[in-house]
Amino acid sequence: MKNWTRAATAALLMTVAAPAMAEECIAPANPGGGWDFTCRQIGRIMTELGLVPNMVQVTNLAGAGGGVAFTQVVSKRSDDPAVFVAASSATTTRLAQNAFAGATADQVRWVGSIGGDPGVIVVAKDSPYQNLTDLIDAVKEDPSKVAFAGGSAVGGFDHLKVLMTLDKAGFDDAKAIKYIGLDGGADAITQTVGGFAQAMTGDMSEITGFIKSGDVRPVAVLSEERVEGFEDVPTAKEQGVDIVAMNWRGIYVPKDISDEDYQKWVDMLGKVAESEQWQTVMTENGLAPYTILGADFETFIDENIAEIQDVSKEIGILQ
Repeated sequence: MKNWTRAATAALLMTVAAPAMAEECIAPANPGGGWDFTCRQIGRIMTELGLVPNMVQVTNLAGAGGGVAFTQVVSKRSDDPAVFVAASSATTTRLAQNAFAGATADQVRWVGSIGGDPGVIVVAKDSPYQNLTDLIDAVKEDPSKVAFAGGSAVGGFDHLKVLMTLDKAGFDDAKAIKYIGLDGGADAITQTVGGFAQAMTGDMSEITGFIKSGDVRPVAVLSEERVEGFEDVPTAKEQGVDIVAMNWRGIYVPKDISDEDYQKWVDMLGKVAESEQWQTVMTENGLAPYTILGADFETFIDENIAEIQDVSKEIGILQ
């Protein structure tokens, strides 16, 4: 009886002490980039709003431009209701170009987007290029002397932004343009500040801290209009290059979770999008409102992939 009492007491204590399952956000890149930003901000706000019982755990899982994280979720966590993954236009770009070794968008469930992140091109603070025209002229004169760093793999969205910008500027030899693909915007900034690349292309949210610190100098933002909070950064369109490249920021979840769990993520992301905290995050980081949720977002993903495939064919990345 005494032994039974001890065992029962221990079991009871274990039951009481066991914490609720913690939600986890996978950022498919190293700390400091746009996917990491998405995970940490959404996770923090979910916690502050009381939408989750514990702090959201952020796991950085870099590799293959998001492919390592995508593959792990599909193959090993396909029915895990507690995990969600940061995604963006870079994700759909890689899927559109069949860069994830045969993976397709329908292998996961797309929850939503809650912000649009304007593309931006920056140079080191002591760079001789004072504006976008200077940079483009240098490429036209000798493309081998101007390398662009980006936080996505070769052929990814950051790479596409460079190719499309130069194509719109009249330079159509895509294969001659030097691009260094890295795992996240922070690594690309390091390459640029260190002089290994002459310019960096990324998204406003992952670069704002480096702009404010003076480590880099923006030469163009790839949006229709100047971004609130960064009104001194001219658009590419103002400088004669007719390009707009917005990177949506959102999340996906494993495919085999229940419809109820999927709807839970949709509802929580919608509440984050409506929160005062998220409005502040957007203003401080140069994001524009861009909320698409649930079934509407899944339709958007299909259309986004088709559009990227068309662009990739035009510039020679896809046949």
